[in-house]
Amino acid sequence: MPSKLYSVTRQGMETQTIEVEVDVTSGLHSFSIVGLPDKAVEESKERISSALKNKGFKAPRHFSRRVIINLAPADIKKEGGIYDLPMALGFLLDSDQVKIKGQNLEKTLIVGELGLDGKIRPIKGVILYTIHAKEVGFTNIIVPAENKKEASLIRGVEVIAANDIKELIAHIEGRKPIKPAQPKKLKSARNAGELFEHDFAYIKGQESAKKAMEVAVAGGHNIMFQGPPGTGKTMLARSASTIMPPMSYKEALEVTKIESVCRRLPSNNPLVQKRPFRAPHHTSSEAAVIGGGAKLQPGEITRAHRGILFIDEFPELHRNVLESLRQPLEEGSIMIARARGVVEYPAQFMLIAAANPCPCGYLGDKSRACSCTTGSITRYQRKLSGPIADRIDLHVQVPRQKFKKISSKGTEEPSKEVAKRVAIARKVQLERFKNSSINLNSEMKIKHIKKYCHLPDKLNKMLGQAVEKYRLSARGYHSSLKVARTVADLSQDTDISWRHLALALQYAKREKTEI
Repeated sequence: MPSKLYSVTRQGMETQTIEVEVDVTSGLHSFSIVGLPDKAVEESKERISSALKNKGFKAPRHFSRRVIINLAPADIKKEGGIYDLPMALGFLLDSDQVKIKGQNLEKTLIVGELGLDGKIRPIKGVILYTIHAKEVGFTNIIVPAENKKEASLIRGVEVIAANDIKELIAHIEGRKPIKPAQPKKLKSARNAGELFEHDFAYIKGQESAKKAMEVAVAGGHNIMFQGPPGTGKTMLARSASTIMPPMSYKEALEVTKIESVCRRLPSNNPLVQKRPFRAPHHTSSEAAVIGGGAKLQPGEITRAHRGILFIDEFPELHRNVLESLRQPLEEGSIMIARARGVVEYPAQFMLIAAANPCPCGYLGDKSRACSCTTGSITRYQRKLSGPIADRIDLHVQVPRQKFKKISSKGTEEPSKEVAKRVAIARKVQLERFKNSSINLNSEMKIKHIKKYCHLPDKLNKMLGQAVEKYRLSARGYHSSLKVARTVADLSQDTDISWRHLALALQYAKREKTEI
């Protein structure tokens, strides 16, 4: 009777249980793995044989009988070395070299890659596999020792972490049980003491831009800074992370899953507690920013999930990368379709873009003349398409500051004070949307806008005049209402007033007319 153990496969962020069936039968010696394995899984035959031989067991390569391993379902591609451990255990069980006494393997998910010396090597995506184990009804999961802390973030599943296969077998046979890992708890990562390296206190002047950043962070709105070089656009963007509220446990797990898939988790403290701040270079490829590539890996927009994606020199991004941002900016996720499959990754990030007004950067600067031709300015500004610009809620000018202002002594309002107001506004939004699938004002759909952004007739008429004058699109109209709702939340006002709406329209993308 073939032995049957359970493992798991991953496609993007989706997981599925894999049955590992091992049959040792009489016949001429052979060692085969079937079930649509890739090259790495095929090579498992060599790793398994060497690992078992070096730990004193009979290896499949040197066994006088026929060994067949089936990975089911057979129509799903199996990739990587995570099946080494369940295949090796299945062989030992079916060849009667190991007897189960201390572990119920029918309710156990097994993942791990074997070294030639029998050591169990760490793998990526363990937190996804542990969550999968809990969701489908497994009570235990066996993981490499180096993935122990990561797996123990999930409560409700007993985590067995082993250094090598001999230690694991001693546990399975009940000779030397491995103590289950204890669940980890989330601790606050915010330091309320000294100023941050990039702090609002160090930004002289730019009151309008700082207020816009406060509004953007409070509601999770996308924002774009435009102005001459050296006026503080990059510093404003980097200071945004200092006023972001701490992540909830649920958000921390979401970000940790993504970093686990990318194999970027630190081994000593695998829980990601700080909101991501990703700043890819403007020459980055589509696969690097959006995701994809040979293995359909997450891109920068996914690694910025629940955090900030900052792109300097925004119009200089490759055209296909810019246009690919449309879906994630609208939906909060990205669907990547390639010949090898289709995956969906989360991408609920706040975009901060920075750009110069022209190639030389000094168009409209009162202190320095622009040296660009009309044609070069037009070509530069056309790089940023209307649909992308329309998905950015706040468009902010960052002008040059006078010497007297930037050289003044003392500091401005620190980030920790701004963060307090942001935290209050976000708390209001969490309470408002507690019975829906969204968390922030920027995520509101039409039905939410109609419910929470109601305007009296007089105010609605004034908004209509602004829409006509500045040629705002339907998306721009709804965007202004969402921003106005956030401004009202920062003021702790129940209703949207004209001052809230006026500030929102100040940051809207305008198209000037002859009127």
